[in-house]
Amino acid sequence: MKNEYDNEKFFKEYANMSRSKDGLSAAGEWHQLRLLFPSLRGKTVLDLGCGYGWHCAFVAEQGAVQVLGLDLSRKMIEEAKKRNAKKQIEYRVCGIEEYEYPEQMWDCVVSNLALHYIENIENIFQKVHRTLKPGGVFIFNIEHPIFTAGVGQDWIYSETGKPQYWPVDHYFIPGERRTHFLGCDVVKQHHTLTQILMGLLDNGFGLETVEEAKPPEEMMRIPGMQDELRRPMMLLVKARKK
Repeated sequence: MKNEYDNEKFFKEYANMSRSKDGLSAAGEWHQLRLLFPSLRGKTVLDLGCGYGWHCAFVAEQGAVQVLGLDLSRKMIEEAKKRNAKKQIEYRVCGIEEYEYPEQMWDCVVSNLALHYIENIENIFQKVHRTLKPGGVFIFNIEHPIFTAGVGQDWIYSETGKPQYWPVDHYFIPGERRTHFLGCDVVKQHHTLTQILMGLLDNGFGLETVEEAKPPEEMMRIPGMQDELRRPMMLLVKARKK
């Protein structure tokens, strides 16, 4: 997994995003994602790709007694420790693929907008299943396959700069996608919907929720946001260990 987030230019641009400055309330998917969390009082939670630690702080506020936030980016972990430090939370510089995933350690595993950087996503599903306690919950938000299959992950624009349509190509060919994001070249991994959902089912999970993220009504009143309804950008999934 390549780490763009320790690139100084990229990190500064990321810090200027609304979700970076204002936290979960500024994340368009949060009104849907928050409803997927089970009761967490007295529970243990692992956050894969924790970023600034917003979700770690949320689960701690919900009563989780042990929280581990992992991120490959040293800069992200430093920021998480500044913004979202709580006694229940440990932050660790560690890649999603490198974590040891001790057997039956966690009640809940969460990952927000990180798994589309992972090449072998099924391997992570296997490891998450191993590290969850019986009946444990896996909640994640990943870039939608229609989005990762987008050509350059951008609209086709008219001569006046108005978005016309969202192009999709090589949908059934998984693997590396290179795009330009926040002023930097970024490498992501495209996974089809079949890979994601069957990858969970084939590795001992039962699906409880599959939703496509849709901006809340208040965000849709912002000029230009109507275009967001024309493309699915994120896929939200809740799965439970059988």
